[in-house]
Amino acid sequence: MPSNSADAKGLLKTAIRSDDPVMFLEHKALYRQGFARTPEPDSDYLVEIGKGRIVREGRDMTIVTYGAMVQKALNASKEHAKKGVEIEVIDIRSIVPLDSQLILESVKKTNRVLVLHEDLEFIGFGAEIAAQIADHAFEHLDAPVQRVAAKYAPIAFAAPMEDYILPNENDIREGIRKVMEF
Repeated sequence: MPSNSADAKGLLKTAIRSDDPVMFLEHKALYRQGFARTPEPDSDYLVEIGKGRIVREGRDMTIVTYGAMVQKALNASKEHAKKGVEIEVIDIRSIVPLDSQLILESVKKTNRVLVLHEDLEFIGFGAEIAAQIADHAFEHLDAPVQRVAAKYAPIAFAAPMEDYILPNENDIREGIRKVMEF
């Protein structure tokens, strides 16, 4: 699930060339967003399926996310950098396989983590990420794994309701506050 146009192209080309079946997910809200426009690295650019990337380096906490939430995580990390809190942002880019090693290395470095996603918190994919962290990096955590996700409701068609149900800037700020204050 790419968060920008270069990754969309690289992941899609890799998926097409793969002998395995691949489900490619695109977030419709990224289609006309300026922040999602990225230059084409080169015509043969490929993104390895199962390889996430660190979008922003940090030392105080980690936000693990994907898709449209990457930009919201970056915005929150820039806002908190002004307060002296350096947040590492990881874009997982693919769900299965999940780049657990990248996530765990970051958590071991920052000792605090927020999982941010648009799926429901209850049985959403963020729960699997949180479980992987709890299973493999529990002794490195200085605070419980925090999740920020969509409210437990169907995603509404009306824009104001959709904005209310999906994670917004205030939800992310509150999630970061909980992680940092513990």
